[in-house]
Amino acid sequence: MTNNKTKRISAEEQIPTIIAEMRTAAAAFQKIGMGVSLFGSARTSREDPFYTMGTQLGQRIAQLGLPVIAGGGPGLMEAANRGAFEAGGRSVGLNIRLPHEKSDNTYQTDSLHFEYFNSRKASFFMHSLAYVVLPGGFGTLDELFEAITLVQTRKQPPVPIILVGTTFWSGLIDWIRDQLLTHGMIGPFDLDLLRVTDDLDEVIHLIQEAAQIEQRSEPALPT
Repeated sequence: MTNNKTKRISAEEQIPTIIAEMRTAAAAFQKIGMGVSLFGSARTSREDPFYTMGTQLGQRIAQLGLPVIAGGGPGLMEAANRGAFEAGGRSVGLNIRLPHEKSDNTYQTDSLHFEYFNSRKASFFMHSLAYVVLPGGFGTLDELFEAITLVQTRKQPPVPIILVGTTFWSGLIDWIRDQLLTHGMIGPFDLDLLRVTDDLDEVIHLIQEAAQIEQRSEPALPT
């Protein structure tokens, strides 16, 4: 029987690499500038309608003159990078090697590589003026809820968090309302942090508004 147990690496061993990865990303984004992060499943096929939607979003964000930041892998990450790349825009991939993702997608103008999710996620959140969340699994949900938490707790300025795909996300929104809100585990206005839509024009409008009010002089760690 194959032993698939992952070796535990001590915090002391991880920290220097995590810090180095964050510093490398910060230096890169000094030149790239603030962008829009798109999250979504690595497992979505190119034939899926959401892949087409992701490509269109990447293209339209690039046409605003904003960098598109995605995970660098296949699926909807590829779609976002591809749309920006083919539109001649800045297409940033925050790549991490995983067993089911053997290679980075080829639609990147700027490629950063990470060993750890900690530094990779921090790099998304330090350099984004909006988040667009396409359908995805545990990784996408992790990114979504961290974005919500940073804005909810005011560790990051308020920025749009946009869920694309009303049918896909409706069950989650209902559960948040029925369970978290009903039991007082979130505040009455916390659901207002999220916008759920199928309208790409609305997504682009929200991003344009965010770009206009973006006044952070340089990326910084959440305080």
